Amino acid sequence: MYGSGMLKAFGVTLQNFLRKPSTVQYPEERLQQHPRFRGQEFTWYEERCTGCASCAKYCPLGIIKIVTDPSGGDYQDGGSYRIDQFDIDQARCMYCGICVEACPYDALHMGTRFEAATYRREDLVITIDDLRARPKHPSAWFRPQLAKEGFDPFTEIADWREVGRETYFWHPKRPEMVPEDLAQKASSDGDYDKSQDND
Repeated sequence: MYGSGMLKAFGVTLQNFLRKPSTVQYPEERLQQHPRFRGQEFTWYEERCTGCASCAKYCPLGIIKIVTDPSGGDYQDGGSYRIDQFDIDQARCMYCGICVEACPYDALHMGTRFEAATYRREDLVITIDDLRARPKHPSAWFRPQLAKEGFDPFTEIADWREVGRETYFWHPKRPEMVPEDLAQKASSDGDYDKSQDND
């Protein structure tokens, strides 16, 4: 029958007209992301970073550039390099999260945002000053203890001592990083003595 296809099309239109819209009026309305969403708002904790550049070495796209100065500390005694440059080119980032997994000190985290539109490509490069200045909203991805503690990455700011896999005791050579009220729970080699948790 001539025009039957048009009638079917109008029927589909009427069915969807009566349904609740599945879209949102972006940017006025925004979808809520999952707490473990891997976003572009990288979170870097300078207090933890030793300048080892593991994140840069393991990045499959080579978008992380780190320039260090060994005079920043006695690295043979557990100190760290002075980090002069830490750039992340998010224009080429595929958000695989390998840099986060490669970091042995839990200094780098994925973020919670996905909006990175700019007028210039150069503005998509996150510099060390940007990483230092931005609020710390790490994603709960690869950090299950954050989700366990009920951390909301979209509203809360996480202290660097609370987001590691081995909280407070992530580096046996740097006892000065252990808070005074928990210093007695750390053994001489930097391991955490769980037997004192009930004290």
